[in-house]
Amino acid sequence: MRRGLERAFAAAAGLLHAQSFSHPALHALQPAALALLAWRVALAPHAASAAWLGGLFGFGWLAGGVWWLFVSMHRYGGMPAWLAALAVAALCAALSLYLAAAMAAHVALVKRSRLWPPLVFAAAWLLAELARATIFTGFPWLASGYAHADGPLGRLAPWIGVYGIGFVSALLAATLGHLWARRGWRSAAIAAALLVLLGSLAGLLPNTRFTEPSQTLSISLLQGNVPQDEKFSAEHLPQTLDWYVNALLDAEGEFVITPETAVPLLPQQLPEGWWQDLERQLARHGKSALVGVPLGSFEEGYTNSALGLVDGRTVYRYDKHHLVPFGEFIPPGFRWFVDLMRMPLGDFSRGPLNAPSLEVRGERIAPNICYEDLFGEELAARFADPARAPTIFANISNIAWFGETVAVPQHLQISRLRALEFERPMVRATNTGATVVINHHGQVTHALEPHTRGTLTAPVQGRTGLTPYARWMSAWGLWPLVAGALAVLGLAGLWRRRADTERPAS
Repeated sequence: MRRGLERAFAAAAGLLHAQSFSHPALHALQPAALALLAWRVALAPHAASAAWLGGLFGFGWLAGGVWWLFVSMHRYGGMPAWLAALAVAALCAALSLYLAAAMAAHVALVKRSRLWPPLVFAAAWLLAELARATIFTGFPWLASGYAHADGPLGRLAPWIGVYGIGFVSALLAATLGHLWARRGWRSAAIAAALLVLLGSLAGLLPNTRFTEPSQTLSISLLQGNVPQDEKFSAEHLPQTLDWYVNALLDAEGEFVITPETAVPLLPQQLPEGWWQDLERQLARHGKSALVGVPLGSFEEGYTNSALGLVDGRTVYRYDKHHLVPFGEFIPPGFRWFVDLMRMPLGDFSRGPLNAPSLEVRGERIAPNICYEDLFGEELAARFADPARAPTIFANISNIAWFGETVAVPQHLQISRLRALEFERPMVRATNTGATVVINHHGQVTHALEPHTRGTLTAPVQGRTGLTPYARWMSAWGLWPLVAGALAVLGLAGLWRRRADTERPAS
């Protein structure tokens, strides 16, 4: 291919890759698109060429997947359209540098190395994903493993988690790409057919289960469907509060969960006695609740929180730990950027990493707020003590910031992968969707229609016991993955250096 055409091809392959996260049926697009990248990288004449391919693939992948950030910045943040589009493009370009560096390292290391090139590719891919997941607080949205919640690779989740799945997918894709580059498309097609056959057979195998059922809790999830431009409006606040109070009391479940900041005021800003009256009414109706509400003061700092009400008393507080840059905290040097947007409460304080669970009728409910469920390594910290490990995850979210976009099904895929990794049910109470119950198999068992107002009530069975992923991730975090990928690249580099020293002088 000519250079310009090849680079356009890489960006188009990245756009194709992004589509695999929008619907469960499209999971096969993920390794297929990645195989296209691996094919062209295997033919790259030098590291700089591979870096362009990786960077453009990454840009197409991210721009095609997180374009909805434009909606929050422009429609609800008040930023000029051109500046919002530029900001999204700059973010995607910056995050694509990890993949550009990974592809450059791959090409530089595999030359004259005896290590299998697809293994080096997969290790470089894994390091790029881990870098994006952790550096500058991390933004691992659309990590490649999330595409496989419904595919055969999803069965690996309780063993190796989302990044391990991404590594395996990259290894398979790179094998196809390498065969295509070195032996022609016929060899790659035969290998692809064999992999599809093996994947189909794997789907027939019984799932290994590492956890046991505990008790069943009747849970009601509220979905207020409050438009983001009305959420903090004084004109609409009374109706919003009235709806949530009535929904809390009328819900059929014994435990009721609201979305993130369902009460969009600080407790001291509420009408006098409002919270105490809510406690009394819940007790009279025999209900417990988890209510999303901001807490704090100017002097103490603010937190994005959830309060647990049991037996007529507020007995529990959860403060969000992993905050959203620009939305919930302001990175140093970026105050000017936040000042361009009209987002209230834009600078929060962090809660503890290993937060306790809320105990309700024998079940340990572990809240996480909005995109905190994107960080499985942080949720795993709560499993360090098996006797206190959560039995049910509860995600409370408000992604009305992103309108009626693909962000909703993408976030659902993330939650489903968390359920698979830990073999825990995940219930999601959201403002606009997806409000669902996910069982420990990662399957959505009950759901409300997104962008509607209503209450979802369903029985939820808790789980006890630990998956292998929960055990090693709670003990060591992401370090085993980092060490394994670095070991592969280090070995490839060592063999290349040895080959260079053994090459006779010309």
